[in-house]
Amino acid sequence: MPGRILRFGNRRLVSSSILRQTPRQVGGGRERAALVRQAKKSIARGSKSFSLASKLFDKPTRERVWLLYAWCRRCDDIADGQDHGQSAPVSVLKLDDASNKQRILAIRILTERALQGQPTAELAFDAFNQVSAECRLTKEEADDVIEGFALDAQGWRPRTEEDLMRYCFHVAGAVGVMMAKVMGVSGEDHETLDRACDLGLAFQLVNIARDVSDDDAAGRCYIPTEWQAEADLPPGMRLRPEYREQLVELVGRMLDLAEVHEAAARYGANGLRFRQRWAVLSAANIYGAIGRKVRAAGPHAWDHRIHTGGLAKLGFVARAFVEALRGAPEPEEWPQHTRGSLMTAARMAGPVAPMPMTPLPDEE
Repeated sequence: MPGRILRFGNRRLVSSSILRQTPRQVGGGRERAALVRQAKKSIARGSKSFSLASKLFDKPTRERVWLLYAWCRRCDDIADGQDHGQSAPVSVLKLDDASNKQRILAIRILTERALQGQPTAELAFDAFNQVSAECRLTKEEADDVIEGFALDAQGWRPRTEEDLMRYCFHVAGAVGVMMAKVMGVSGEDHETLDRACDLGLAFQLVNIARDVSDDDAAGRCYIPTEWQAEADLPPGMRLRPEYREQLVELVGRMLDLAEVHEAAARYGANGLRFRQRWAVLSAANIYGAIGRKVRAAGPHAWDHRIHTGGLAKLGFVARAFVEALRGAPEPEEWPQHTRGSLMTAARMAGPVAPMPMTPLPDEE
């Protein structure tokens, strides 16, 4: 009997005949070197900033960072119907709800296969197979990331600040935790993992602040509706010239949050090895500069997409070298939204766990 075809959109993903149970194979049976080469290409194409920062790691860490990035990038592309963040002919937002759900289901199935040590017929998921085996990444950690894609597929929008931060946890904070483990941080080192989560939260808040116009064009908005109501900003009017001042105020509020989380993350980087600390601080400098540019541009911040040039990036890397030698001071203000509180909110927002069916032991 021929295998059933798993699809997302109009593209055939993989035949179910390929997904039958097979012996565990690290990397899905592919050579590790081949996975690393393709993952390197993926990060170079998908994020120049992360690609540059990754080169500061020692070779084993650098390769594992690439492997994890390849999975994150591919999941994002499947969810949005894109190729390395570039728009596809048919926007995911124009697809029906069933199509969007099928995309997320495809991500969950392939990720589950990868965590089970099974080949997936998708290189990026086989790369995740490789790095998860090497760094003991867990299903719960992967599910936290995938839930962010699921929220976008649902057309979800945050109502409160906590909603915004929970979304940032899923799409970036949870990735920061996985990246820390890739760098060799123990799963029991909760303090360092908390700070890694802070860095991801800071990055995502800057991304949202910068991409208000791009998100609006895609039918998305991550500014909490409560914030917009407090600023008397009518729904859907945030980019109109007459409401730009309100938008600047709200984005400034978001960047304030980003700076608090960034300061905590910088302090936490003191516990990393030097090359890892250098790479982390380089990325923090680059994203921090983007946030400052957005703030400085005021109502013109969304006239064009703000970015940092190659020479500026090298300057931030050089500055990070000095900062890594000195170490970061303890922040004056600690984040209100912690990894623990956001994980709790995420679990409470998720489906209720099924009741265990194991019979109780007989009483004596």
